[in-house]
Amino acid sequence: MLGLTSARHEDLLRELGATPVIYGDGQQDRIREAAGEAPVSAFIDCYGSGYVDLALALEVPAARINTAVDFGAAQQHGVRTWGTRDAGGTPALSDLADLAARGELVIPIAATFPLGDVIDAYRRVVAPTGAGRVVLQPQR
Repeated sequence: MLGLTSARHEDLLRELGATPVIYGDGQQDRIREAAGEAPVSAFIDCYGSGYVDLALALEVPAARINTAVDFGAAQQHGVRTWGTRDAGGTPALSDLADLAARGELVIPIAATFPLGDVIDAYRRVVAPTGAGRVVLQPQR
């Protein structure tokens, strides 16, 4: 599995079992190099503009491309737009909880905030820093 990333997140992707590929100019060539002889057979876009086109340029079949954000490109090229609403509902959530309980599901946490600091938490979410989720903790 390959993952597009910035240089600062290469180690995190390796820890998660992916081969990191630095995004930006030349990323298509770097993806092909990292894939070696194997074709790139599927592509998930969680970021946005241009990644559906990148997947198509890598000759990924449209039926094996999913974007959770670039709905215009999805409509133009007939690729999937499966997002969290298509994630499997309660049974899938139960499976994820089981994986987490066994320590087999890793969800990087970038920061935690008490609920009263929701504004600061939002600022952290929109800031282009760090990897991981921002968690709001309920007040007790």
